[in-house]
Amino acid sequence: MRKIDYSYVIERIVDFISQKVREANAEGVVIGISGGVDSATTAYLAASALGKERVLGLIMPYYRNRDVEDARLVCSSLGIECREISIRPVVDSFTAQLGFQPDKKSLGNIMARTRMVLLYAHANQFNRLVLGTSNRSEFLTGYFTKWGDGASDYAPLINLYKTEVWEVAKLIGVPERIIKKKPTAGLWEGQTDEDELGISYRILDEILWRLVDLKKPKEEIARELGLPLEKIEYVEDLVKRSEHKRRLPTGPSF
Repeated sequence: MRKIDYSYVIERIVDFISQKVREANAEGVVIGISGGVDSATTAYLAASALGKERVLGLIMPYYRNRDVEDARLVCSSLGIECREISIRPVVDSFTAQLGFQPDKKSLGNIMARTRMVLLYAHANQFNRLVLGTSNRSEFLTGYFTKWGDGASDYAPLINLYKTEVWEVAKLIGVPERIIKKKPTAGLWEGQTDEDELGISYRILDEILWRLVDLKKPKEEIARELGLPLEKIEYVEDLVKRSEHKRRLPTGPSF
């Protein structure tokens, strides 16, 4: 992986958050706290940039599990204001009006978009910005819900790969149990990011860095990493198929 000065990265992100809130003349930020390392890292950086009193954390579970406990731990360890809202009644109300039973992926997308609506409701009401928690690994592979967890005013971690987020999290004091837990979007019981992606983040990041940043040929990447060419092509396909998720809607020119 690329060599990074993490102290500089942390300083830049903290300055970035502070600057964007100041430019918007906002009172602070709202962050969806999932109990995972990305949202925890974002919250820790935001509290460092703005002070804990200007960071509002929303815990928005559909399922009641350990993720909720970990989300509470993040908020309590930082001393930030925290609001817990069950999205189950809202999501179930949506699905009851569909006329069909959504599969688990569609249901997960409804959950993510419900959380986005709640985040922006709070941001609008209290003059705050929504900070997204997506990392570069998720962004490049399209592993996010369009207009759901992919929607935010600013995304401080968007240029850090998942493995780099883990390193930042260690340095800024994110609880170890959150750093070490299996990443999950909480879209259904037992769901994990790596199972759904079909590849570990550590291998994924090595491929993405070479494929996207260094623009190396696929065959060279396969040789360097000792992986079958099909694995590189699989990642390349994830990037290509999700291109539409990384840009605003477009139409034909006339």
